[in-house]
Amino acid sequence: MFSILNIIELLGTIAFAISGAFSAMQKRLDAFGVLVIAFITAIGGGTIRDILIGYTPVSWMRNLHGPIVITITVVAAIIFKKYIKSFKVTLFLFDALGLGLFTLIGLQKGLDAGLRPVVCIILGTITGSFGGVLRDILLNNIPLIFRKEIYATACLIGGSAYFILLSFMNADWAKIVAISLVCSLRILAVRYDLRLPVL
Repeated sequence: MFSILNIIELLGTIAFAISGAFSAMQKRLDAFGVLVIAFITAIGGGTIRDILIGYTPVSWMRNLHGPIVITITVVAAIIFKKYIKSFKVTLFLFDALGLGLFTLIGLQKGLDAGLRPVVCIILGTITGSFGGVLRDILLNNIPLIFRKEIYATACLIGGSAYFILLSFMNADWAKIVAISLVCSLRILAVRYDLRLPVL
């Protein structure tokens, strides 16, 4: 399971990096700006989580695989930017998968730190969605999670389900089901245009 999750995390990182790069290119930023936005989108949530729990230096400083993957992804995105739109559905699916995985990674980090379940769920949501918040703020957009889109809500539901599922199955299966739930909620929300009410 560990190796499978590492592969999914890698794909999720690539998807988030491409998402950030594509958003930056739409705003007509230069190459350095595109790299910065992609980097923040991919590791922003995890960085905030690590700082909140006092895990410093933060994860991407301890393991340079992430920054290297992000850099390579951005270079490829710039070179093949004309073709990125053709893979929007695939990228969305990877983004949803990455959202589910990063939610559980953040949740597990909270558990490892000995925090209460509700705090762990919040950390999971931060890990999964706050890279996108930072991206949108830097690009002068209203962050996606503060609009009608079901994004952070999926993280909260999936994280809550994980702790409920622990009463019925072992932790590994609970993680798989929770990740699948986050992914499914995100995909269904977009597929059927499910939205939260606007105040």
